[in-house]
Amino acid sequence: MRYFLSLAYNGTLYHGWQRQPNATSVQQTLEEALSTLLRQPIAIMGAGRTDTGVHAKQMVAHFDVELTAKAEANLVHMLNRFLNENIVIYSLQRVKENAHARFDATHRTYEYHIAYQKNPFRHNTHITLHSPPDIALMNQAAQYLLQHKDFEAFSKTHTDVKTFLCDISHAHWVATKDGAIFTITANRFLRNMVRAIVGTLLDVGSKKITPEEVNRIIASKDRGQAGFSVPACGLYLTEINYPNEVYN
Repeated sequence: MRYFLSLAYNGTLYHGWQRQPNATSVQQTLEEALSTLLRQPIAIMGAGRTDTGVHAKQMVAHFDVELTAKAEANLVHMLNRFLNENIVIYSLQRVKENAHARFDATHRTYEYHIAYQKNPFRHNTHITLHSPPDIALMNQAAQYLLQHKDFEAFSKTHTDVKTFLCDISHAHWVATKDGAIFTITANRFLRNMVRAIVGTLLDVGSKKITPEEVNRIIASKDRGQAGFSVPACGLYLTEINYPNEVYN
């Protein structure tokens, strides 16, 4: 049987989602927990690969195992007792045997959080800017993202991908009482793409470049033309959408 596991995590102490040698990842932590509790080797596949220090309000992973009705009903509770406070399991759902957490996802949404004042209780969950950027200008620039498909200019260089094409359906900044949050939705994201976009939009917000220059940057397909890559601590994977057909 194949299951989708829905979870959230604070990525501060993890070297990203993906299992890697000589570093603790979220994937490794979950696989070890599942393997221990179910007393058999369990491998999981995540919906994406968040980088070191990036958080997830929703991550989905699939794995295959034969469970009794009792074990299925108790597994979320058992995992939450077993795992540390940085990871929480929300749900376990049986899906069709060919359902895939990564390839069947139709849209993914990220948020980036900025604040205007230091907060000792939240220093790993946002970045702090000393001068508030111009939100209206950044939103003007963000709308240009919806007019393009090729985002090589915002991709990490020398990355192994077949295409730089992404379909961005939403990109918008919202002011909060002590900062701002950027939300972006697309069918797929390139490595480091959101952090590069945010850095470029912050250049607009600080009036280093004009909103119209974002068009030129995208057309250049040159990462060197785009803004700096903002720190990982402010980035959250917040939502993953699937078609109804993947569920039983």
